[in-house]
Amino acid sequence: MRRLTVCLLATSFLHAENWPQYRGIAASGLGDGAPPLRWNTETGENIRWKTPIPGLGYSSPVVWGDRLFLTTAVPAKGDAEVKLGLYGDIKPVKNEGAQSFQVLCLDRRTGKILWQQTAVQTTPKIKRHPKSSHANPTPATDGQRLIVSFGSEGLYAYSLDGKLLWKKDLGVLDSGYYVAPDAQWGFASSPILHEDKVIIQADVQKNSFLAAFDAKTGKELWRTPRQDVPTFGTPAVLPNGEGGLQVVVNGWKHMGGYDLATGKERWRLAGTGDIPVPTPVFANGLIVLTAAHGGGRPIYAIRPDAKGDLSQNKAAIAWSQDRSGNYMQTPLLADGIGYFCLDNGVMTVFELTSGERLYQQRLGTASGFTSSPVAAAGRLYITNEDGHTFVLQQGKEYKVLAENELGEPVMATPAVVDGTLYLRGGRHLFAIGQ
Repeated sequence: MRRLTVCLLATSFLHAENWPQYRGIAASGLGDGAPPLRWNTETGENIRWKTPIPGLGYSSPVVWGDRLFLTTAVPAKGDAEVKLGLYGDIKPVKNEGAQSFQVLCLDRRTGKILWQQTAVQTTPKIKRHPKSSHANPTPATDGQRLIVSFGSEGLYAYSLDGKLLWKKDLGVLDSGYYVAPDAQWGFASSPILHEDKVIIQADVQKNSFLAAFDAKTGKELWRTPRQDVPTFGTPAVLPNGEGGLQVVVNGWKHMGGYDLATGKERWRLAGTGDIPVPTPVFANGLIVLTAAHGGGRPIYAIRPDAKGDLSQNKAAIAWSQDRSGNYMQTPLLADGIGYFCLDNGVMTVFELTSGERLYQQRLGTASGFTSSPVAAAGRLYITNEDGHTFVLQQGKEYKVLAENELGEPVMATPAVVDGTLYLRGGRHLFAIGQ
């Protein structure tokens, strides 16, 4: 099984019938089937179902078989308010009170809620950013268990029927702004489930770490301390160029690769984007990392067999760009091309092997872009915070195939399974398909 997994990762990410974690297999964002070009929530065109989701959460849906899972945080009193758009307010939301941290399972075919469990009901230990939620991390599943993170409120494992299998207290995970420690912003990094291991990246104000836990029992298998400022990205399990796998993480002072079995560091690189959010991705034999806040907007294309400090071993960096990286979105890599969209909607497209820029284009007006793009059937789906989706033709030239309105704000990244786009809005989860 391990050799098969490595082989698939090292050649190309195959479209999958399941969407087991953030952005699907290895965070590739590549789905199967052909989602529709157009939809209309008012007339019901290509809307298979929509289900109200209580509370506020930005976790993405994950899918295994005929079941779909996501999380939310429901205030004990009132509604959770958010402030979307492009702005620089760093003050956290105050005096929210207790929240019910919930896990939901839906029937993928009908949208019916099959079960709903409350992991914990408590006042959050860490405040959230006004643009954020208390349920940011996306769950992960392997078809046997569901792993759910609520950051400072704990790590949980459920059966797919909703039975609690185990839980762990990871302590207070404060991923606030390192420049202003009182500006608490919540926790966002999603758990990754690979075979028998749950991988957690916790870059926080104090005692940052990367750790692996036994998926069956929750027992800690290894923990590697990290010396970095708070970051918000999800780790990825990617090829190591030697027939095995490594855990790759984004970072400012320390992006790098770690041995999957032991947690031992394989390579590291200091970046120039000081609040890294995008998840590392892999295609065309290269690991791609990016960031876009603070002193720079870098893109790095790194060979998977990299070793040591890459500032001293620059041969391991196939190419790089200084001013084209992403802030919020994880880039989409497909068919030898990389798509990098800024939070202001400016998308830059590169040829992956050489790093040559193919084109740059602004998508729409000044609405913010937080949800990461996904792709299927040669089409790219990019949704802004207003719920406006651009459907683009993949390729070396900019071509808009369609534009669609959801009628609700969108912060979460969709899942794509069997020709259906599962898109989470501010109030509902939508199944968009023929």
